[in-house]
Amino acid sequence: MSRETISQSISIVHPISLSHGSNAEVWDTTGKRYIDFVGGIGVLNLGHCHPGVVAAIREQATKLTHYAFNAAPHTPYIELMDRLTGFIPVDYPVSGMLTNSGAEAAENALKIVRGATGRTAVIAFDGAFHGRTLATLNLNGKVAPYKQKVGVLPGPVYHLPYPSADNGVSCAEALKAMDRLFSVEIDVGDVACFIIEPVQGEGGFLALDIEFAHALRRFCDEHNILLIADEIQSGFGRTGQRFAFSRLGIEPDLILLGKSIAGGVPLGAVVGRKALMDNLPKGGLGGTYSGNPIACAAALATLDAMTDEHLQAWGSQQEEAIVGRYAAWRSQLLSPYLGRLTGVGAMRGIELANADGTPAPRQLTQLLSLARDAGLLLMPSGKSRHIVRLLAPLTIEPAVLEEGLDILQACLKQLV
Repeated sequence: MSRETISQSISIVHPISLSHGSNAEVWDTTGKRYIDFVGGIGVLNLGHCHPGVVAAIREQATKLTHYAFNAAPHTPYIELMDRLTGFIPVDYPVSGMLTNSGAEAAENALKIVRGATGRTAVIAFDGAFHGRTLATLNLNGKVAPYKQKVGVLPGPVYHLPYPSADNGVSCAEALKAMDRLFSVEIDVGDVACFIIEPVQGEGGFLALDIEFAHALRRFCDEHNILLIADEIQSGFGRTGQRFAFSRLGIEPDLILLGKSIAGGVPLGAVVGRKALMDNLPKGGLGGTYSGNPIACAAALATLDAMTDEHLQAWGSQQEEAIVGRYAAWRSQLLSPYLGRLTGVGAMRGIELANADGTPAPRQLTQLLSLARDAGLLLMPSGKSRHIVRLLAPLTIEPAVLEEGLDILQACLKQLV
């Protein structure tokens, strides 16, 4: 099949064409099997074609394939929001809206905070990724390739260092940078919100410093600034619990959802404090496809599967396997390019670095190719594209997980 009709501005990580998949395995159009450690870039925490999700999609498709909720409400949207708001582990009353994607959730969150605060400035973080729309591009903490050739972006947006044990940026350093920002760049009274990932995805699976999270929450409370947690990639069990912000011991004001919310069907949401979600005029929120009935049915089936017991068991299984293997590789001096293990829970990244600690993106490119040839699909991340992010389905069979780690081990040994 020709790809001439597809924009060449779309970057392809793996030059193959997939045909079908089952849980953590996919097959290309030649019949070759791969173990999938990409998971649609974090969309398939329940794996490919989860039986409960597929059954829900089929049943809903015989009843109502679409209706715009703002024209006439439908029951899947109402049922999902009731379930979803109860799934959010916070103590305050929650409401929200459904969107078509995580980026759309971020865009609506920006509208909500502007309406609630009367302010426009946003503080984001180095290494962040919040989407590909014009407003979310400016939130991203990386220029290439996202901000290149697109001109002036909506703002104002300012960036701070992201403090994490995974990147060596301390809480003190981040707070010092924040102090400088408000001394030199912008009046704190003009800031509407901070937006932060509890664990950065595109940034390399970096886990936010807990001390900084508490300091940030206090700062926001003191200055009437809202705090947005982007859980698009880290949410729905990726770290072994419902959402990654829980490990930080804080509650954000708004939460962005997407990716694994609906088992592979496009859906997102912005949820949070009810007073915030209700502050815009009637008609200020909505969308034609937002909360499509089939997507809502898939999300309801996803929530059915994601019990706390399941998430903890799946997360522990993956964490133990990955951390155990990594420790063995380090002790065996498996590869001179094997760097740090990043992230928390089952949300883990493996850094490739040179002997002097500098990033090794060339070796990561080599690893992607070697692994693909051996039947394992991997995904790059990090500022220098030097961190492998491991996004196998949480439901992966233990034997398949071990097989995938065996392939990764063999490929790491071949790096030159």
